[in-house]
Amino acid sequence: MQNRITNLFGIEYPIIQAGMVWASGWRLASAVSNAGGLGLIGAGSMRPEILYEHIEKCQKATGKPFGVNVPMLYPEIDKIMSIIVESGVKIVFTSAGNPRTWTSYLKAKGITVVHVVSSVKFALKAQEAGVDAVVAEGFEAGGHNGRDETTTLVLVPAVKERINVPLIAAGGIGTGRAMLAAIVLGAEGVQVGSRFVASEEASSHQSFKQRVVEAGEGDTQLTLKELAPVRLLKNAFYEEVQLAYKKGATVDELKILLGKGRAKKGMFEGNLEMGELEIGQVAALIHDIKPASQIIAELITEFELAKSEIAIS
Repeated sequence: MQNRITNLFGIEYPIIQAGMVWASGWRLASAVSNAGGLGLIGAGSMRPEILYEHIEKCQKATGKPFGVNVPMLYPEIDKIMSIIVESGVKIVFTSAGNPRTWTSYLKAKGITVVHVVSSVKFALKAQEAGVDAVVAEGFEAGGHNGRDETTTLVLVPAVKERINVPLIAAGGIGTGRAMLAAIVLGAEGVQVGSRFVASEEASSHQSFKQRVVEAGEGDTQLTLKELAPVRLLKNAFYEEVQLAYKKGATVDELKILLGKGRAKKGMFEGNLEMGELEIGQVAALIHDIKPASQIIAELITEFELAKSEIAIS
């Protein structure tokens, strides 16, 4: 399965594990990398010293390539980037910000840079900024999302038409069949998030993992677009948000309701009612918690089977 994505990262399979907050620590990243994909440490929920610790442990746990995902709205971004460079990390995925801000700096340090986008407009901006690849993430994705609500099915071919750098598809991809569909649409790799939340190595709380497994169709909703669009599992906190909307809450009132540490409370500490439970629509297709290596193996097996069935027909 060698292509521009596998060659760019030096990996066996064009599968990238998303750098999700409160889920993507060194255990998950190293497990995915050891299984032939590209593991990412999610810096968005880590203080600089914690990120340093995770990078160091990941380097000891795998001799294969791994990277760090950095939301550029992070308040201590300068420290985060310095740690990444000083630690010798060779791959960085950036998101939630202007790719021009850090791409040149990182590339000058010999780092491969990928930027996550939710529209053609921002894909073009990322390419102009000099990134090595782009992740096009559709509306189905978990966590923070694009305001335009463009689905992966539409976004991937739309971005493919306009850019020349390698394209990675994300949003709603948790099976080998979905991976094949993304490749057919023009992607050369896939970024998988939600499926890896329900892995043994994910650092998210066991109760949250189980809630993901139990989720059905329609159990997630994109909300809080006035702040930063986020897809959540419906729970008591979600219902409070909906009630606030009905009462005509202002942006400031929504900020107060969200408060601080809401995502940590839900996904890391396991408060399933009052925490923020970020997950993608594909949760409805996740039925078990298993090792990351097994998830990778099943994605590849199903991908190859689906490809052979198409060839037969």
